[in-house]
Amino acid sequence: MDLTNAKWRKSSRSASNGAECVELAGVSGAVAVRDSKDPDGPVLLLTRAALRTAMKAVPAPH
Repeated sequence: MDLTNAKWRKSSRSASNGAECVELAGVSGAVAVRDSKDPDGPVLLLTRAALRTAMKAVPAPH
């Protein structure tokens, strides 16, 4: 999938110090997820339902 024109945004769940930043981009039928420190690295493609399920499984930061 070509993500050249994807509009990436930082997740609100990312750490405020920038150490654990995740970026998301809505793409056709899915959500692309990447590490903001490695924008040319691997990208995980998830359905919106799978992303919701994954986010529910992640504990809230303290």
